[in-house]
Amino acid sequence: MDPHLLRTFVAVVEHRSFSAAAQDLGYTQSAVSQHIAALEADLGTRLVGRRPVAATEAGRRLLEHARPLLLRLDAARADLARLRDVRPARLAVVCGPAALTPAWAGALARVRQALPGLAVTVRVRGREAVLRAVLTGDADLALVDGVTAPSDPLPLPDTGTLTTLAVGEQPLVILLPSGHPLAGRRGLRLADLADAHWLDAPDAAVPLGRLRAAAHTDGFRAHATYEGTDLRALGTLVAGGNGLAALPSTAADGLPGTVAVPVSAPRLVHRTEALHPKAPAQAVEKLLAEPGLVRGAMAGPAASGAALHRPTPGAPARGVAETA
Repeated sequence: MDPHLLRTFVAVVEHRSFSAAAQDLGYTQSAVSQHIAALEADLGTRLVGRRPVAATEAGRRLLEHARPLLLRLDAARADLARLRDVRPARLAVVCGPAALTPAWAGALARVRQALPGLAVTVRVRGREAVLRAVLTGDADLALVDGVTAPSDPLPLPDTGTLTTLAVGEQPLVILLPSGHPLAGRRGLRLADLADAHWLDAPDAAVPLGRLRAAAHTDGFRAHATYEGTDLRALGTLVAGGNGLAALPSTAADGLPGTVAVPVSAPRLVHRTEALHPKAPAQAVEKLLAEPGLVRGAMAGPAASGAALHRPTPGAPARGVAETA
C-alpha cells in the first residue's frame, strides 16, 4: 500500500469530507478522489462511503492499521533526521496535564539556568498528541501518564526506538463534588462506582475505557464530556455536578468545590513515564540527571524509589536503581 494513499484515506475519514481533506493535505479535490479510488482498487473493496462521507466496515478496519503505520513512518523519518541535522539549543517538552508536577517545573528552570541560550518550550496536550510529538521529533521529551498496577509499565502503543523511563507513581483518587454522599469515605472501590455519573475527559482525567478495564466490569458511562486539558476547568465541572473523574492525587489537590477520595480496590497507581530518542539531546540528559527529580516525582505508598526501563519485546522487566 502506498503511504501517500493511506494518508489521504485517513484525512478523508477524519474530516468526513473530500474537500476538507484536500485543503488539509494541499491537494485538489480531484486528486483526493483519485487517491481513494486507487487505494480501493488496490485492496479490492470499498473503503469510504460517499453520501455521507464515512468509513465502511472495511475502511474502519484499515484505519486501525493505517494510523500506527503512518506514525511509525513519521518516527523513522524523524529518527534519521536527528542523525543528519544540527540540533538547535532547545528543550521541547510535551506532556499531559497531570504529568506536569512542581518537581518537573523546578527542574526545567534549573536546566534553563545551567544552559544559557536554551529555548525551553512546554506544551500540554492529549495522550495521543503527546506520543506523536516525541515520535515525530516535534518534542525532545514526552511525559506520558496513565493508570496501571503498581510497578507495571504503562500500556503504551508501539514506541519504536524510544527510550522509556518510569519517573513517578502516585495514588489514584476519585474527584467528587464536595457535597457528594461518598465524599466522606476513606476509600472507594472502583467497581462500586460503575453505575455512577462520570465526566468523560480523556485528555485531562483517566479515560473511562481504562476504568472499565481496571474494574473488570461494564459501566462507567459518560454523563457529560469535557474536551480539554485544563485541570481547573475539569474540577469546576465536577464541582458543578457534571460527573466524577479519576485523577492522580497531586492533580486533584486544591480544586475548589471538590473532594478527592483514594481508590481502595483494585490496587492501582497513576504512573508517569518519560520518553525520549535513543540518543537524547544534551538538555534532555541534563534534565533527567537533575538531583532528586525522580524521587521528587514519587508520592504516596506506591512509591518504590526505583525507576523501571521498559523492556524490549520478549525480554523480562528489570529494576534499575535511580541514582539521580
